[in-house]
Amino acid sequence: MQLQNPDANTLCNELDLIGQYLPLAGANVLELGCGTARMTRLLAEHFPVKRIIATEVDQIQHARNLVSEYPDTIEFKSGGAQAIEMPDNSIDVVFMFKSLHHVPQALMATGMQEIARVLKPGGLAWISEPVYAGAFNDILRLFHDEKVVRELAFQAVCEAVQSGTLELVEQVFCNTESRFAGFDEFDQRILQVTHTNHRLDNTLYQEVKNRFNAHVGSEGARFANPMRFDILRKPLLPQQ
Repeated sequence: MQLQNPDANTLCNELDLIGQYLPLAGANVLELGCGTARMTRLLAEHFPVKRIIATEVDQIQHARNLVSEYPDTIEFKSGGAQAIEMPDNSIDVVFMFKSLHHVPQALMATGMQEIARVLKPGGLAWISEPVYAGAFNDILRLFHDEKVVRELAFQAVCEAVQSGTLELVEQVFCNTESRFAGFDEFDQRILQVTHTNHRLDNTLYQEVKNRFNAHVGSEGARFANPMRFDILRKPLLPQQ
C-alpha cells in the first residue's frame, strides 16, 4: 500500500468515484465522523441508499446536525469509530471522509476493528484521507500540522489489511478541489470549527490570511488537494 502518489495529478470528484466503486442501491450505510454532514446529505441525494447512520463525536456539531434539515434516510448519532453502537454484520458500506486521522492515536486500531465488526461479510469501507502535500496543506500546517496523525491513520489501515481484518480492494489517488469565496469563508469553515480549538495569535492569524489571500482570484480561491481513497472489504465468512 502507498501513503501517497506524487504522480497522481488528475482532478476528480469524490462522489463520482464512489458511484464507480461502491454498490449503494438499497444499502445500509454508516458514516463515521460526519462533521457538518455535507457529504452525508450528498450521499443521500445522489444514491438510492436505504439509510445512512451518521455519527459525530463533537457534541456541538452533533446538536447542530440534529436541528438541521435533512432527508428521512439520514439518522444522526453521537459516537466515534472506536465504539460503534451497531450490531455485528449489519452495515453494507462504511464511510470515513477525512476523519480517521481525527480518531485518537491509541484508538485507531480499535476503530478499524469496529468497522470490520459492523460490516456484513463482503461489505465495503471507503476511507478518504488527505495527502500531506499541496498549497492548501501548506496553509493548514501553519496552525494545525497533521503530518504525524495522517501517517498514523495510514498505518492503522495497513495493519488492518496485514492482519486480515479487512482486505484491500484498491487505492485511488487523485486531486479534489476546495473552493472558497474569500478568506471570510475559509475562516468560518476551517478556523471556526468546533471539533478542534485552533488558537492563532494575531501574528499567526495575519500570516495565514496573507498566505490564503495569495491564492484569491476573480473567482475566489481554488485549491487542488492530493487525496488517497482506500477501498477495503470485509472478508467473506469461511464456507461451512
